[in-house]
Amino acid sequence: MAEFYGVTLDSPMMLGTAQYPSPKVLADAFAASGAGVATVSLRREAGGGQDFRALIEGLGVHILPNTAGCHSVKEAVTTAQMARELFGTDWIKLEVIGHADTLQPDPFGLVEAARILCSEGFEVFPYTTEDLVLAERLLQAGCEVLMPWGAPIGTGLGLNNRYGLRSLRAQFPEVAMVIDAGLGMPSQAAEAMEMGYDAILLNTAVAQAGDPAAMARAFAMAAEAGRLARGADPMAPRDMAAPSTPLIGKAWLE
Repeated sequence: MAEFYGVTLDSPMMLGTAQYPSPKVLADAFAASGAGVATVSLRREAGGGQDFRALIEGLGVHILPNTAGCHSVKEAVTTAQMARELFGTDWIKLEVIGHADTLQPDPFGLVEAARILCSEGFEVFPYTTEDLVLAERLLQAGCEVLMPWGAPIGTGLGLNNRYGLRSLRAQFPEVAMVIDAGLGMPSQAAEAMEMGYDAILLNTAVAQAGDPAAMARAFAMAAEAGRLARGADPMAPRDMAAPSTPLIGKAWLE
């Protein structure tokens, strides 16, 4: 497993904490997923109070606060600073939303906010696109992890730009990368891991499933299957058929 700012996780699953129908369902989903990281919005924490905070801390996982809903550099930086004080961690999932309909990140604001936060000692997990130039700028700003989207948040569309995601993974082979947003089915998680990504982060596909715990377990199994397949050095695709049974020893009849 890759390291995330010096932390090695046992599971490639990261799970969000919003939209669950009850605290018990949330806790059951985390238990089923084996996730090692929980993302938490500062707005969610403020709305849930001490009970919600106790629930999250009781999960026994790494907490990754996020700046969800922030649309400006100032808003994102201020939210991150508040989250560090509240949760006692330098980790921050940085979101600077630039487009209200697609929830696509603002690349200019994202780089600026990342530079500010990295200079203040934050360990930034930037929610970004698969753009190679943007990725380079984020790394130059001090980020050691990249979190490209699979598809727009909450859509369940999967991996919209497979070429772009493969190119990004190949361009920065030593950088820890997490597919964040847009995954709707476990098969998509397996594909992301087969591409060489180090982890997946999702929320809606689990929280809004009919059985969140079962869906969380399905995603965890798929992610692990994809990780194992990647490590097994899979065969390359071929244009022509190749017999799996050798011809040597075959009886020739005339």
